[in-house]
Amino acid sequence: MNNKAFRSSLPVTLERHEFEWISRFLYERTGIALNDGKQALVMGRLDKRLRSRHLNSYSDYFALLGRPGYEDETTVAIDLLTTNETYFFREPKHFEFLQKRIYPEFKLKRHFRVWSAASSSGEEAYTIAMTLAETFANIDWEVIGTDISTRVVEKARRGLYPMLAADKIPKNYLKKYCLKGCDEFEDFFLIDPLIRQRVQFGIANLIEPLPNLGMFEVIFLRNVMIYFDKETKKKLVEKISEKLCPGGYFIISHSETLNGLDSPLKLVAPSIYQKPV
Repeated sequence: MNNKAFRSSLPVTLERHEFEWISRFLYERTGIALNDGKQALVMGRLDKRLRSRHLNSYSDYFALLGRPGYEDETTVAIDLLTTNETYFFREPKHFEFLQKRIYPEFKLKRHFRVWSAASSSGEEAYTIAMTLAETFANIDWEVIGTDISTRVVEKARRGLYPMLAADKIPKNYLKKYCLKGCDEFEDFFLIDPLIRQRVQFGIANLIEPLPNLGMFEVIFLRNVMIYFDKETKKKLVEKISEKLCPGGYFIISHSETLNGLDSPLKLVAPSIYQKPV
């Protein structure tokens, strides 16, 4: 009996020096710091890539990353290591604040723009779009979603989600802004085209020079800075602030803070900051 067949079915062990290498690589490319204890996460997300390449060690796999001719594999690895959980109407108090406090302040504007700066597979951007559609009948509005992962950006552009993802969407929003699938799409729903046409998605690495996105009244950057060190956070907040209109709002996760970053943005509500006018 061939013992190699049994060994190949087991997860490859990630050695300490290999974890240190991928931690440096990811930090240099994305600004994300992998803390000790994340070895299992790396193994869980990259094990299938080793198998698909028929490699016996993470060192062999990491040797491919960044090499000419392996750009697609480098993109896949970064995608897998940077994609985080998201869902519709996550941290609902932020969307209540949008509708009760922020939107009324800008009701006389002709154009209103929101940036979902780490949009992942699109749930946050489409949630914002639903609240805008519900509030602004006579204002031209737009949502821009960006993410470092090409894979999730492609998913976001489709706007197609399993019905299980709809459980956090208020029933009236679900009825007005989502289309239930039929036949082979029976277990899915599609974001209404009238919403999708107002939401644009693109690729952006937040620690590199940003594409020309224009200015925004509101910027969401939630559940991202928890992965950055203090210096990276400081540079990122400075860069984000430059994209905010005077009086605009910057919204982060309730698990994050700008304390100690010497930012010009002022705290106006838990996890919500405003740029001075």
